Amino acid sequence: MSQGMCFSLPPGGTLIGIGCDLIEVERIRGVLERHGDRFLKRTFTDEEQAYCSQLKFPHKHYAARWAAKEAVSKAFTTGIGSHLDWTSVSVYHGLRLEPLIRLDDKATALLHQIGGTGVLVSLSHTETHAMAVAALVRS
Repeated sequence: MSQGMCFSLPPGGTLIGIGCDLIEVERIRGVLERHGDRFLKRTFTDEEQAYCSQLKFPHKHYAARWAAKEAVSKAFTTGIGSHLDWTSVSVYHGLRLEPLIRLDDKATALLHQIGGTGVLVSLSHTETHAMAVAALVRS
């Protein structure tokens, strides 16, 4: 996986893609209960699993990461499929505990192909819903 970096849109920077996603937390909880490790390994990176599994309500945090993966894939205009895998996008935390995106080699190549230099993300969740907004930027 590529090393993660914190990106902000500099003056004169260009927004080249935006995506958002909203998901019901209960939907992720149900899939976790039915499919457990198989779902986790297919959808979330080891880094994401290590973070979420230690929390009191992991399904809420998995839901926010699901939304982030969907939002990033929408910003790329590809969705999850032949261009991006579920694990191509990983959410981790920066020094201020802000959510950051780490892309695997496949996603990094796609970002460079479209002239992008970074991905910005914002996450939120309540008891019932999780959402994410992602932006692809060129500095």
